[in-house]
Amino acid sequence: MRVGLFVTCLIDMMRPEIGFSALKLLEAAGCEVVVPTQQTCCGQPGYNSGDRQSARDLAEKFLNEFDGFDYVVVPSGSCGGMIKTHYADLFADDPALRGRLQRLAPRVFELTDFLHTVLKIAQLPPAADSAFQGSITYHDSCCGLRELGVAAQPRALLAKRSGVTLTEMADSRACCGFGGTFAIKYGAISSAIVDEKCAQIRACGTDAVVLGDLGCMLNIEGRLRRSGDDKTRVLHVAQVLAGDC
Repeated sequence: MRVGLFVTCLIDMMRPEIGFSALKLLEAAGCEVVVPTQQTCCGQPGYNSGDRQSARDLAEKFLNEFDGFDYVVVPSGSCGGMIKTHYADLFADDPALRGRLQRLAPRVFELTDFLHTVLKIAQLPPAADSAFQGSITYHDSCCGLRELGVAAQPRALLAKRSGVTLTEMADSRACCGFGGTFAIKYGAISSAIVDEKCAQIRACGTDAVVLGDLGCMLNIEGRLRRSGDDKTRVLHVAQVLAGDC
């Protein structure tokens, strides 16, 4: 099985170790993984800001780089949602590109959905001696949950990681307030939303909050630290599953 890994621009620039954890998980499951070196952005920031032309250019670039793989895996619910849900709008006036997308989209999966639903992995790769062990709570990122149906998959996989116990927070499905450019345009509202999320995380009393989208991860971690919480770890689900943190 030949898998194209869409690392995402945010992971590439801010937390490349998450990309390596995703790679480790896929290879341990027996996949031949290819990471196209010219990949960049999925186009979501431009699309959300009304710049349809740049978003469309990036969507076509994605098609050119990834439509030759058996599957495409994305360690981000927001980027996966952009590809599977919104590219069709960008290609609405181009039957040829729309047709290519229709053939590719069913093969595009968020990381935990692919591991759980397609590969049906029975066990995770061995964890490093320094791997995280402790209590966690899980934040459901908006796009992964609402556009891709990712909820049970990461929890089922986390249950396979020895030494990790899950405690559900109140309103785990509520937004963290990031929303890409929303956090820039509506800073006060975004801050109020993430304050609620951080309060729910702290109320759990867990060692870490785990999630599947780096945008949410950076937003939550930044607010926790600015509010004086230097203890609660904020981890991407790929890092915990791979035993790399």
